[in-house]
Amino acid sequence: MKTPELPPFDHQPKQYSGPSTEQVLQLRREFLNPGIFLYYKKPLMLVEGKMQYVWDEKGKRYLDALGGIVTVSVGHCHPDVVDAAHRQNETLQHSTTIYLHQNIALYAEKLAAKMPGDLKVCYFVNSGSEANDLALLMARVYTGNYDAIALRNGYHGGNTLTMGLTAHRTWKFNLPHSFGVHHAIAPDPYRGAWGRDDPDAGRKYAADVKNLIDYATSGQIAAFIAESIQGVGGCVVFPDGYLKHAYEHVRGAGGVCVADEVQAGFGRTGMHYWGFETQGVIPDIVTMAKGIGNGCPLGAVVTTPKIAATLEQRTHFNTFGGNPVVCAQGMAVLEVIELEKLQENSLKIGNQILSGLNRLKEKYELIGDVRGKGLLLGIELVTDRQSKDPAKEECAQILENCKEMGLLLGRGGLWGQTIRFSPPMCINQQDAVFLLEVLDCAFSDL
Repeated sequence: MKTPELPPFDHQPKQYSGPSTEQVLQLRREFLNPGIFLYYKKPLMLVEGKMQYVWDEKGKRYLDALGGIVTVSVGHCHPDVVDAAHRQNETLQHSTTIYLHQNIALYAEKLAAKMPGDLKVCYFVNSGSEANDLALLMARVYTGNYDAIALRNGYHGGNTLTMGLTAHRTWKFNLPHSFGVHHAIAPDPYRGAWGRDDPDAGRKYAADVKNLIDYATSGQIAAFIAESIQGVGGCVVFPDGYLKHAYEHVRGAGGVCVADEVQAGFGRTGMHYWGFETQGVIPDIVTMAKGIGNGCPLGAVVTTPKIAATLEQRTHFNTFGGNPVVCAQGMAVLEVIELEKLQENSLKIGNQILSGLNRLKEKYELIGDVRGKGLLLGIELVTDRQSKDPAKEECAQILENCKEMGLLLGRGGLWGQTIRFSPPMCINQQDAVFLLEVLDCAFSDL
């Protein structure tokens, strides 16, 4: 099979003159925490990016179909985003919230305008972990309750509190971190008890939330948190109606509902601007990060005025939350998504890729499941379609094969058995064709 070629792209990368890959790797081993993991047998060093592409130190171009782990939303070094950050950097780089600054106020107004219902109050932080930490604090203070329910197979961050919400042994250190947190059954139509052929699957999975409330708590809870589509868990899309029924159980027990939009938000699903909208619900608190700033350290919590008022009980402060530069960058991202119709593009190109992935599933027995929405997609690899035993080694090799041909992908799932696709939303039809051709070659070579 002929090796696919990347689509033409009018950009000449700068000549790299820094330390070699081997030197950087040695410096990393000596001075960086060894817990930071690397992809690929031969680690890849990226030195430049432009829109949906990145370049290594030797000038080789790659299609970034992982998007910096679902973070580069409008394209690497998008000129409008770069200009917005540059202008603010030249004017005022830092100002905390103890002073007024127009950027944080204007950005909050723009972000709130994208939210449904009474979700109108913003609090800016630096990451998704921080956002989820703050959301749980708000929920506990507002309700006066302590217990929280999260989902198995979910990921909400790596600090101590959000590690407790996370339900993947891969990401959980062996120390006390889960006080008051209970994990409901993951509503996974592929691996769970009820599949896509069951029209009542959403209600059946949600019944476990009620079961946990009745048997594992006092009957009164603070919060229920769920990613709108489970990202790290392998791009798991919930059955229709799941969040609707789960939210009813939670609110009936005095709790608030938290939607983790760190990966699914900002038009990436194509169908809607927010992932929770695909389930027809309105949460009480929404957390976001990653694509919100196209790569800058920015996260946010958006909630109702009534819930937000709980923070007035004490002094609460974030030194860098709402920094003028990141707010300028965040505003530019919102404007680019709108101006370049990237939500619509996510739906169009996402459907093109999804159709191609389903064709590959018919061709290769190794692909057990294809799923996702818009440009948040996954294919789960199994050694046997009946037993669904995870094909961990094969998945790793597919990623290696794709990298050699100029395609960067991600992995997810408890066993690292799911290939994840989350490219910048500016990806085009030619890129989609290239992606599918490379995958076909990678599976064929395997």
